[in-house]
Amino acid sequence: MAEHLLEVSNLKKYFPTKDGILYAVDDVSFAVDKGETLGLVGESGCGKSTTGRAILRLHEPTAGTVLFKGDDIVRYSKKQLKEIRKDMQIVFQDPYSSLNPRMDVRHLIEVSLEINGVHDANERLERVKEVMDVVGLEQRLLNSYPHELDGGRRQRVGIARALILNPSFIVMDEPVSALDVCIQAQILNLLMKLQEKRGYAYLFISHNLSVVKHISDRIAVMYLGKIVEMSTYDELFRNPLHPYTKALLASIPIPKLNRKRDKLILSGDVPSPINPPPGCRFRGRCPYAKQICGEAEPVLRKVGDTQVACHLYD
Repeated sequence: MAEHLLEVSNLKKYFPTKDGILYAVDDVSFAVDKGETLGLVGESGCGKSTTGRAILRLHEPTAGTVLFKGDDIVRYSKKQLKEIRKDMQIVFQDPYSSLNPRMDVRHLIEVSLEINGVHDANERLERVKEVMDVVGLEQRLLNSYPHELDGGRRQRVGIARALILNPSFIVMDEPVSALDVCIQAQILNLLMKLQEKRGYAYLFISHNLSVVKHISDRIAVMYLGKIVEMSTYDELFRNPLHPYTKALLASIPIPKLNRKRDKLILSGDVPSPINPPPGCRFRGRCPYAKQICGEAEPVLRKVGDTQVACHLYD
C-alpha cells in the first residue's frame, strides 16, 4: 500500500487561559495523499484553522504526530523545519492582512526565494513572472502594492507566494471566504487546475459546505476540536450519518421552489472549548441524545464507507 503524503495522528493543541485550558484541537487524526484535497468543515471556532497551523507548526502541537513523507515533523529542529517548509505552504484566509503593505507584488512573492538561497535577482524575477502567469496575475502589477489591488488579485498574490517554491502540500485556510461569489469561482477553478497539472495536495479549510463539495475528494466534519465524520464528498452529501453533519447540510439553501427536504434545526449553543462536556460534545444540541452520550466519548468507527463518531452506530 502506498504511503500517505501526510498522516496526522492524535493531534492536540491546547492553549492555557486565565479560565483554564482551551481544547482547540483534541485528538484529531486523518491522512492526505498526493494530488488529493481533504476538505475540513465546521462552525467558526471549532478548531479548523488551528489544525492547519498546528500541522505546519505555526502553532506548536501539544501532542500527536504529523508524518510528512514518512517523517514526524513535530520532532524536527528549527533547521530541519526550515528545509521542510519549502514543501509545505499555506494560503491565509484574509488576502489583505496576510500581505505586508510595505512590499510590492514582486517582493511579496520572491521573498521566499531569497530566504531559501536563490541569490540571483534575475533568476528570482523570472520565477516570479512565471508563477504570476500561472495564477493569472498580469505582469504589469509587479510594482503594485496590496492596497492597490482588489480582493481577487490579492488572493492570487497569496497563492503565488505559496506556489513559488513548488510545494507538495498546501493548507488552504478559507482562501475564498473574503471574496465575492464570482471571484470565488475563479479562485476555486484555478486551484483545481493547478492541482491537476502539478499534483498538489490540499487541506481545504472552510465553513462553506457548497465550496468544499466543489473542490474536495474527501470531507472531514469537525465539531468543538474533534472530527465527528469523514467520508468522500458524494457519500457525505448523499448519506450523512452524524446528526451534526445532517444539520450542516440542512442549512444549505436550495435555489428551487417547492423542493422539500428533512430539516434538522439545532437548539442551544456550542459548549465552551475551555470546559467541554463529558461524553459526546454534541449531545447538548442533539435531538437523538441517549444516556450513554453523556457517559462515554464516541470514537471514529467505520460504518459502510464512512467514519463516524456517534453512539447511534455502536
